[in-house]
Amino acid sequence: MAAAAAAAAGPVLWRRLLGLLPGRPGLAALLGRLSDRLGRNRDRRRRRSPWLLLAPLLSPTVPQITSPPCCLCPEGVHRFQWIRNLVPEFGVSSSHVRVLSSPAEFFELMKGQIKVAKRRVVMASLYLGTGPLEQELVDCLESTLEKSLQAKFPSDLKVSILLDFTRGSRGRKNSRTMLLPLLQRFPEQVRVSLFHTPNLRGLLRLLIPERFNETIGLQHIKVYLFDNNVILSGANLSDSYFTNRQDRYVFLQDCPEIADFFTELVDAVGDVSLQLQGDDTVQVVEGMVHPYKGDRAAYCRAANKRVMDVINSARARQQVLHAQTFHGNSLLTQEDAAAAGDRRPAPDTWIYPLIQMKPFEIQIDEIVTETLLTEAERGAKVYLTTGYFNLTQAYMDLVLGTRAEYQILLASPEVNGFFGAKGVAGAIPAAYVHIERQFFSEVCSLGQQERVQLQEYWRRGWTFHAKGRFTGTWRPRSP
Repeated sequence: MAAAAAAAAGPVLWRRLLGLLPGRPGLAALLGRLSDRLGRNRDRRRRRSPWLLLAPLLSPTVPQITSPPCCLCPEGVHRFQWIRNLVPEFGVSSSHVRVLSSPAEFFELMKGQIKVAKRRVVMASLYLGTGPLEQELVDCLESTLEKSLQAKFPSDLKVSILLDFTRGSRGRKNSRTMLLPLLQRFPEQVRVSLFHTPNLRGLLRLLIPERFNETIGLQHIKVYLFDNNVILSGANLSDSYFTNRQDRYVFLQDCPEIADFFTELVDAVGDVSLQLQGDDTVQVVEGMVHPYKGDRAAYCRAANKRVMDVINSARARQQVLHAQTFHGNSLLTQEDAAAAGDRRPAPDTWIYPLIQMKPFEIQIDEIVTETLLTEAERGAKVYLTTGYFNLTQAYMDLVLGTRAEYQILLASPEVNGFFGAKGVAGAIPAAYVHIERQFFSEVCSLGQQERVQLQEYWRRGWTFHAKGRFTGTWRPRSP
């Protein structure tokens, strides 16, 4: 790997970085944890290999399927249907799924969808930027809200925006100031929620400065929803994500059940967040525990219940729909469904929204990911992509200990968002390359470089932010 040569020796790099941070405890703690982990990885390398064969056995137990696979279910869903015990399962037609390829396409689609929205616009992101492109997006929202007020009949258009408190409050001009005009002009139609991690409180909150306080915890949901159309992405609402920062974008068209679920999920997280007011102050939803002033355990319990109620309610609804669609005594044919007014094609694609909110003890994404990696058999292909290569120890053990083929796509140092940054941030790409080198050295020491392949994304003038997990060519289990 060409980029591997750019990495400095790990221990020397980390000592230099930590030495530059006497007044930056948040980032120092983060880099310190990474340094400790790198040291543990080196110490374990010699003695870990014999135990890698046991990695699948030591991983969490695969959740049990409550009912046996049914021959009426579409072929290919059997292997993954256990996930519907954890989250709702949505069946859609592949004709309603469109994968976008570029930031510009993502931006234009967002503006177009806002302009034609009639009932709801829901946007969840880490933050909203402050440049002209972000202002263009806000102007689209304002124009659509203005049209809704001029309609002959009272409009029920609602706009709900969920951002992170610390990232959205950074600097004098920030996400909050960008959205204040909407709140002031359309107070009955616009809601802006700012999630504040319960882990940033007390002296820690007072001492850690801006930027570095974001290392303690963030709101990281990225979903953009317009009536019954949904964009699932890893992109934030910022100019680089609209121009030259490659990410992933999946557009789900006319999927009301999925749109309802994400509306409810964003509402739930919004309810446990701080509410932005027209004077740039924030308030807690009536009856909710304050995220950093109130009792932490009480807040996390309340947040867990609010979010899990949404997940479990949607899961129950979808299980009933699945039973009616595939297990009912009198199944409708496509012609019968069309005659009854349902013109949507039969589902052949299955969507499982995975949720991870560790402060609230919600770790569904972690459970499913570890299970998928554990169950990956010989002949399976697993594709992992990330802008920041930093697999957990459990994931590393599973990749090295199972028999599937892996292709891992990650950012080269030059397309890392921190490349060329001033100060300590500029050394972060080299730190990730060092982690990458250590992992690949383990792959080579085990003779698995044909099975586990690493590739780096590079494009002049661009950065890379895509994150995801894809599996394919699964061998069916014997009955």
